[in-house]
Amino acid sequence: MAASIPSSSPSPGLGTVLGRLPGRALDALLPPQCLGCGALVDAPGTLCAECWDRVVFLGPPECAACGLPFEYSLGEGALCGACSRRRPVFERARAAIVYDDASRRLILAFKHGDRTDAAPAFARWLARAGGNLVGEAECIVPVPLHWSRLFARRYNQAALLAEHLGRLSGVRMHPDTLIRRRRTPPQGRMGVVARRRNLVGAFAIRPRGRARIKGRRVLLIDDVLTTGATASACAKALLRAGAGAVDVLTLARVVRPAL
Repeated sequence: MAASIPSSSPSPGLGTVLGRLPGRALDALLPPQCLGCGALVDAPGTLCAECWDRVVFLGPPECAACGLPFEYSLGEGALCGACSRRRPVFERARAAIVYDDASRRLILAFKHGDRTDAAPAFARWLARAGGNLVGEAECIVPVPLHWSRLFARRYNQAALLAEHLGRLSGVRMHPDTLIRRRRTPPQGRMGVVARRRNLVGAFAIRPRGRARIKGRRVLLIDDVLTTGATASACAKALLRAGAGAVDVLTLARVVRPAL
């Protein structure tokens, strides 16, 4: 038997009802689809049950520096082998999900397939994964694209994530603080050392951006953390320009065994 609605419950006003109509009409014409497989879902920007089960979300226990997930807790402040040998330039890095076959489809569609409608949902994932980082951030800065790639792609996926995270958190986002001075070759098949060399001098701070970050804790946003070369290069540029500290938050990260 369906529960009855108490008589004291306020009825929605006419303005509220009319305000919902455009969205409902659009949903009737274009039903929301799963971000992963395109199956029909209840709300825009969500995953169906099958795709949700395939995505691996990250969280503690993890390396205190780079966020590499641990199989079991090693205690507060524990570092992975790589960070024990060489601490990253940035202070902390966290990611929402593991970059694997399931998440790659989501990210490539967002990055190259014009699925910008995924940005609000992804920003919520970022907020959940980087709660402490977001809470302590004084400004948000996205990893930039070179102008030629931005012209071809028409949007910067990192800037979209940063924009929606800024709306969720209330932290000010500065999209034009960092610039990519040269178009670096794709790094997909490069190793760690080659990636670092590829990015030497690739990033700089716009003159008007220095005052925005001076002495502040900056939260750097990108789509994927692979070796950390891009995040490190951006963090170096920010720190040289006077940032107080740099944390990194990405949608996904590659997970390799701790050495």
